[in-house]
Amino acid sequence: MVTNELTTPTATPLQVARARGRVRGRLILLGPAFVAAVAYVDPGNFATNSAAGARYGYLLVWVVVVANLMAMLVQTLTAKLGLATGRSLPELCRERLPRPVNRMMWVQAELVAMATDLAEVIGGAVALYLLFGIPLLPGGLIIGGAAFVVLALRSRGFRAFEIAIAVLLGVIVLAFAANLLAAGSDPGSAMAGLVPRLQGTDSVLLAAGILGATVMPHVIYVHSALTRDRIPATDDAERRTLFRGQRTDVLLALTAAGAVNLAMLLIAAASFRGGGPVGADSLEGVHAGLGQSIGTAAAFGFAVALLVSGLASTSVGTYAGEVIMQGFLRRRVPLLLRRLVTLVPALVVLAIGLDPTRALVLSQVILSFGIPFALIPVVAFTRRRDLMGNLVNHPLTTAAAALVAVLVVALNAFLLWQVVAG
Repeated sequence: MVTNELTTPTATPLQVARARGRVRGRLILLGPAFVAAVAYVDPGNFATNSAAGARYGYLLVWVVVVANLMAMLVQTLTAKLGLATGRSLPELCRERLPRPVNRMMWVQAELVAMATDLAEVIGGAVALYLLFGIPLLPGGLIIGGAAFVVLALRSRGFRAFEIAIAVLLGVIVLAFAANLLAAGSDPGSAMAGLVPRLQGTDSVLLAAGILGATVMPHVIYVHSALTRDRIPATDDAERRTLFRGQRTDVLLALTAAGAVNLAMLLIAAASFRGGGPVGADSLEGVHAGLGQSIGTAAAFGFAVALLVSGLASTSVGTYAGEVIMQGFLRRRVPLLLRRLVTLVPALVVLAIGLDPTRALVLSQVILSFGIPFALIPVVAFTRRRDLMGNLVNHPLTTAAAALVAVLVVALNAFLLWQVVAG
């Protein structure tokens, strides 16, 4: 007997996702940028933005806004790179760059990872001290270990990890929204702060710190891996659909992160500028000052947001370290060993008693020096049609991204000259 079998084409992963319904089909495209966005509101941002508001009032509002717009552009390009090539940025660097250059890129990326962990662990440790009186060194150990709990969600699939990180980001947004409403602000002065200007070398240092805390090198690496690993595209039409989803993802996530960063500065400016308590440009001083000027609830909300930020961002940072090692060297290191290597500098800072806020601000300056090493390859790769196909950059997009890279390099060169000149 001869039978004719009708075969039904197998649905693609994107078709399966969209078959879940109009709303769920769109929501499934969101998530990677929210993981990246947590790094944009890590404890380093608390330190730099609060210090900027406490010292200079609304002067550096424009830096926060410009840095966030730059971050949107950078993360869009990074997400597109992973989607179009099926490779993370470190993998492309290993495949496309000379071996000595690739090794140099890996070394600086590891230093960036250490500076990132420094900010996240110290910030979380300070939060535990403010909330429960736990000494800084044990607090740092607790934060470092707690990251494994969040990272364990990755074993249940990418959605569980993304949702957990998005929820933690939501807690931070709500805490600062409530504190901003309670603190109030001067709309006229805030609008005047949109006019670009600086006041002396210290304001330049803080501006570089804000930039380093907002445009984060390690999530430039990790975002490409997040989009690479998510929903594979089978043709150009699906790539365009996925990229539209990623643009929406970046817009929503980075708008939320930018609002938090701006709220940090506005709260400090409204509460402390020209009359705040002594030490209001430190995390402990901000916590105490909020309690005095707004109320105990505001101080509690600040500390909770700082704790959540440290926990979420150190989890993302550990994942980024894994992407960096695997991509640049094609090596896998046990997660525990990887965690210990990046954790040590933070624990040393806590053990020897260095000022936590000063260490946080300086860590963000280190991060700003790492931005060009991640950003320039992104710009170079995303302008190549042989790599990107129909998702290749428009010439205006490449020009804008190149301008961002030039500005970052120029700012870092100025800072280096200031240090050398004393």
